[in-house]
This record gives sequence, structure tokens and C-alpha cells, in this order.
Amino acid sequence: MCGIIGYTGSNNSINILMSGLSALEYRGYDSAGIAYFDENNSIQTIKSSGRLSSLSEKISDRQISSLCGIGHTRWATHGKPSDINAHPHSSSTVSLVHNGIIENYAKIKSFLKSHGYDFLSETDTEAAALLLDYNYKILKYPIKAIAGTSAMLEGSYAFAILFSDIPDTIYALRHDSPLILGVGAGENFAASDITAKKKKTKNYIALEHGEIGCIKSDKIEVVDFSANIIKKPVLTASWNFEQAQREGYEHFMLKEINEEPQSIINTLHPRIKEELPDFSCDSIDFDRIINSERIHIIACGTAMHAGLIGRMLIEKYAKIPVNVEIASEFRYNNPILSKNDTAIIISQSGETADSLAALRLAKSLKAYTVAVVNVIGSSIAREADSVLYTWAGPEIAVASTKAYSVQTSLLCLIAIQMGILRNTIDIRFARKIVSELVSDIPEIIKSIINKSEIIHETAKRISKSDDIFFIGRGADYYLSEEGSLKLKEISYIHSEAYPAGELKHGTISLIENNVPVIAIATSEYLISKTISNLRETKSRGALTILICNEKFNFDDIDIVIKLPAVSEDLAFLPTVTILQLLAYYTALERACDIDKPRNLAKSVTVE
Repeated sequence: MCGIIGYTGSNNSINILMSGLSALEYRGYDSAGIAYFDENNSIQTIKSSGRLSSLSEKISDRQISSLCGIGHTRWATHGKPSDINAHPHSSSTVSLVHNGIIENYAKIKSFLKSHGYDFLSETDTEAAALLLDYNYKILKYPIKAIAGTSAMLEGSYAFAILFSDIPDTIYALRHDSPLILGVGAGENFAASDITAKKKKTKNYIALEHGEIGCIKSDKIEVVDFSANIIKKPVLTASWNFEQAQREGYEHFMLKEINEEPQSIINTLHPRIKEELPDFSCDSIDFDRIINSERIHIIACGTAMHAGLIGRMLIEKYAKIPVNVEIASEFRYNNPILSKNDTAIIISQSGETADSLAALRLAKSLKAYTVAVVNVIGSSIAREADSVLYTWAGPEIAVASTKAYSVQTSLLCLIAIQMGILRNTIDIRFARKIVSELVSDIPEIIKSIINKSEIIHETAKRISKSDDIFFIGRGADYYLSEEGSLKLKEISYIHSEAYPAGELKHGTISLIENNVPVIAIATSEYLISKTISNLRETKSRGALTILICNEKFNFDDIDIVIKLPAVSEDLAFLPTVTILQLLAYYTALERACDIDKPRNLAKSVTVE
């Protein structure tokens, strides 16, 4: 949820920390801070509530020279955004930044208060920092103190730590929350993810759960809680730093929508041979999947909506029953899984806390687990039995866009492969869908992006609304759910999605003059029913908006946005691009902070 950066080397750490925090600000942006060793080897701390620019202003007033420091950008979980609650949190012996949540912080605070400690902040992190201080004073050695502290903490956390009497070293601890160690030349790093250090190095070490990194300018050692050295491979990131920049687009979200065609190609092309699915590059057991009694797709938010499309396609092509589960509810609902089931976990970041917990529960129940993730080496990727990477590159905007497109594209290819193996679809049909998926769909999405004037004009019409409703049937209802989520999270307009047939069961009472109702109708089989429902809202004063195939004409609908000719089975891909652009332009008209909507963070690494 928060962003961590640490640096030790021969350059001024302040500039490098601030650059890293800028790259990590999408992980949290209600406060930021740094701690560093000054020229006298004393730890100094500067922190501020608000965006990173507030911290920059404080730093610009000082002449600072430092070779070692840590930094943090925060998304608040305990304690309101404020200077006091901002990280780092410090004592006389340690300074610490934290990503995650300490579940037993109240118990720790009570324990420390009984030993004479005073607390300045409202955060759970200060409890961890002072507990580390307590253990360090007793145990004397950093590794022993970190191990002893970890044994007393409950929750998920990643720490970057400075000890006041060890001025050239950063200590890093990972317990569930993400943390990597960057390997440079005469300088080394700690970071929540790869984007924080891409300007300096592409080489990194993936820190695992329960491992401690000891980072000096000339070497990195990874040890266990008994100080035994763990040999770790140095990995190389494939992304260019420029991929994490806006490249001339006004917002990351718009850039990432424009990247959807190429992202789909990147995801699918390595998995296609002779116009048929080929997953030989992936370690996935399709025999086990197609012989499953039931498939469970588990995810949160946009990834869950992608899972709904996956369910539709798997059940249609492979004839296997599929449940789609909200990850935050899954493990509390006493789920019924067995060794004969498959659990597919979908997460862009691969660090989503609820999805990771669901994965672990599914594994404990002996189900076969498959991860569909974007971030290589992420927790969900490492812990699943098999992993399918989406290879979409970094997604910086909080509102997920290209992640949905690649997730649904990959699920479609999985469904086709399952149908072939189960003999529930024929090879000719499979080739037709695969060909359209990889050849036609990217071009159709490009055409929508390049001719988005009607979408922008529609956004202007709805941007002053207080309430908006989306309706659809079948897959179009699933798209309505995603369109509604995208609109509300970046434009702050109250929006709801309903199955079109449910309007008369209560919802239509909310329709009054000029309330926008957006109907999605990509299925010829269902369009007459959906249009009938849309007309019911028009008769009650609604502003009616229809997204449908280009061959249909409805003169009595206020606004019609037409899809280029596309197979009904794949219409979800260009349709979601229309919905993303509609949300984007609506938020633009309302002058919202599109890439960093209020109260939201990109990677939800706490429950």
C-alpha cells in the first residue's frame, strides 16, 4: 500500500530517495518522509503530510549531504495523514519505514508503555519502530533484534531500517509485503518495486518472506533469522524506465489505455502457435484444470470483473462450472474446495493482500492454484502452483485499465485451450477466435481510441450528473460492473450497475429527469430485451446512452456509441476501452486527479 525506498552508495542519497519516491507515489500519496545519515553520521528526519511536493519544499530549504538514507510515501491505514503520522518513525537507536499493517500494534503499544516508552503518533508503525528499539537495546545485534521483533509482530510488513550506530548500512525485512533489493555499481538499494530504482539499475534480488537484507554500498547479504547467509540470484528487470513515465500523455491512465493493443499482443503472441493456444512456455497443468470438478476464480475489484468474463468463456467453451469469488469474502465464507478443484487467482500487482490470503487457503485445502499476475516475482506468483504472467508492463495509474484487457484476453485463451482439450469446441472455431483475438481486436481498440470524439462528447453530457446507472445482460452486465467502477473511482460520481432485467425490481424508482442510464448491448440475442429496458428509463426522463454493435440503429435513444464489427464473444475487449475512455473524459471534465483518485491506492497490500 505504501512505498519504500532505501539507498546507500557514493552519491547524495537525498536526490536518489526523492526520485525513487516520485516513482513510488502511486502506492500512496497522503504523506512522505526521509531519514538519512548526515555528515556527522547522525540520523536526521524530514517528513510532511500531503503530496511529495510538500516534502520537496522542506528539503529545498536545506543544504544536505548524505550517502545513506531511507524514504517513504504513505497511504494511511492507522492515523490520519499528518506530519507526525508520516514515516519514518524513529527512536534514539533506529529509524524505520514500513509498508503493510501491524495487526497487534495495540498490544505492542501497551507492552512498550509499561517499559517506559512514549508514543508521538497514531500509527501502528511507531509501535514496530519502538519495539525494534527495545529489542536492539537488549540483544545488541541488528539481526537478532530484527528477528526478535518480527517474532512479536502480527500482520504483513516490509521494513527498511537504519540503526544509529551503523551509518553505512540499511537493513530490510520482508514479511508478506513486497520488497526488493536493487544491485548497483558501488551503490545498492531497497524498494517496494522495480520502478523506484529503474534509473539507476535493472538488477535486483527478490527478498522472500522471512528474509533480512543487509545492504552496504559495496555488497548485499541476505540472511535468515539466525544470521545464516542465503545465496540469492541477481535478477534483471526487462522493463525500461521510460515505460513508467507518461511519454507525453496528459495522464498515466490515458497512456495505459493507449497501450492496450500492444499489451494484448505481448500477452498472447508467445502463447500462440499455428493460430492455436500454446502454453508450452508456461508451467501450467491443463490436464488437472480440465479434469477439475469446479474452477474457482478469486480476485478483487477490476480483476474480479475480469474473472466474470473468464467464467462466461470457460463455461461456454469448456463446459466446466466456474465460481467467481470476491477475494475479501472468500476465506470468511467457509469455501468448499478439494484436491479436485482449481483456484485461479487474478491480481495485477501479485501482492493484493486478500487475494494472497485466498491463495494460501486454497493451497491448504489441496486445490490446484494458478496465478494470473503482471508483476514477475510477486508474492502470488511465487506461492501459486503455476503462474501465467500477463506481461503488460507497469501500470501506474490507480485506476486499472490495460490490466483488465490482458487478464480477460489471457482468460479467453485459457478457455479456448480448455475447450480444445475437452473436445467441446472444434479446431476450426478455435482458430477463428484466436485469429480475431490477436489480429483484429488490437486494431479495433486502436480505432476506438483514435476516434473517441463521441465518447468525449458523451462525457461532457454526463459530467454534471450526481448519479449514473449502467445496465446490461450476460457479459454486458459484467462490463457494466467494470464501467461503473471505473467511473466512480476517478470521477467521484455515484454510479451503480444492474442487470437490465432487474430495473423493475426497485431500481427504476431512482430514475428521474436527465439521470444518465448507460446500456451495453453487444449481444444480438439480448439486444431487444436490453433496449426495451432502456426505453423504460427514457419514458421516465432518463438521458439514455447505448453502446452497441455498429449494425444496429435506434433513433429514439439519445446517444448511441457504436462498436466496430466484432465477434460477440470478444466484444468485451473494445467495449471496455469505450467504458475506460468514458470514465477518463468524465473525470477530465470534472478536473479530478485522474491518476491518483482520493482515498485509493494502486496496490492494496492490507485487508
